[in-house]
Amino acid sequence: MDLSYTDDKKAFRAEVRAFFDNALPGDIRERMVDGHHIGKDDIVRWQRILNEKGWAVPHWPVEHGGTGWGPMQLYIFNEEMQRTPAPSPLQFGVYMVGPVIYTFGSAAQKARFLPRIANIDDWWCQGFSEPGSGSDLASLRTSAVRDGDHYVVNGQKTWTTLAQYADWIFCLVRTDPQAEKKQTGISFLLIDMATPGITVRPIQTLDGGREVNEVFFDDVRVPVENLVGEENRGWDYAKFLLGNERTGIARVGVSKQRLQRIRELAADTTENDRPLIEAPWFRDKLTAVEIELKALEITQLRVVAAEAKREKGKPDPASSILKIKGSQIQQATTELLMDVVGPLALPYQEEEIDGSNELPVGPDWAGPAAPTYFNWRKISIYGGSNEIQKNIIAKAILGL
Repeated sequence: MDLSYTDDKKAFRAEVRAFFDNALPGDIRERMVDGHHIGKDDIVRWQRILNEKGWAVPHWPVEHGGTGWGPMQLYIFNEEMQRTPAPSPLQFGVYMVGPVIYTFGSAAQKARFLPRIANIDDWWCQGFSEPGSGSDLASLRTSAVRDGDHYVVNGQKTWTTLAQYADWIFCLVRTDPQAEKKQTGISFLLIDMATPGITVRPIQTLDGGREVNEVFFDDVRVPVENLVGEENRGWDYAKFLLGNERTGIARVGVSKQRLQRIRELAADTTENDRPLIEAPWFRDKLTAVEIELKALEITQLRVVAAEAKREKGKPDPASSILKIKGSQIQQATTELLMDVVGPLALPYQEEEIDGSNELPVGPDWAGPAAPTYFNWRKISIYGGSNEIQKNIIAKAILGL
């Protein structure tokens, strides 16, 4: 298989790179490079710049605001966005619920929600995981009972990322508790977070931040018109959503940018009066991760090249390999950065995360290293834990 880039793809990459280099606000770029917290206002500001360009939802159908790009162009676009580095459009709207709505939603839902998702006029969050229903998502217990023109929702969701900002949440709820299989009897609801009976409670994470939350539903009345597709077909829509979520989950561009940054910082950091980049032990670790990343990139390109032949919304089982190795490499880059920073990362907290105004004792870029290291332990869990991905590989690829 020829995985080299054609001249038109190289020209496309140059166009995308020039746009990102010129259009991304400098203050956002600086925070991204140094690993600082990117807030809601930053994400909204950047996504609206992308939307004005027509690139906020590039993978959507053209009739809903997409670009008509093929799989390789989308891969290049995402890699360049990560290389810059620039924030991704809001994952929960653009990559998750948006494709579900334009594929399975009603005409009224498409007209109401899709333009607002593209311009991030609505902030979305995801209501899937529950206490006791994480990797075994089909065992979820949040109920939705039909009462005239409404569903009455009761239950709890957990690990709900950025729910503190959300205007809407898309939820899997159980509408038929008597269904023979636990995968059936589940429906997909769109719920306004301002509805009475919803409570959001923060979960403080290991890095000191408030990224995830618990969401409680107590007799929450949701209009039936907010049901996506057919009642009791929510599991099918969830599988479609997760297939879209795992596209590009290897985040090759993120790891490339991090390794380049690590090289730059290691060249300016000394050990025994010599640049750390020259230390044999450090070069060995860095080179090993770079080799793994190159192998991952080639595998990712194979998956992208085969994407046009796959049924839309049906993930390639090889995406499980990408998820496992991609998460391992991303975590390895945080370990390398900690090798560079050392103890200078320890006393740092960000005011916008935890209310602290304690300043780092070293350079500004050193402060976020430890919080990032701890926060990125989650990467091997979300999007389907690596253990679950190994089961998928065993069944779908190895036939075990």
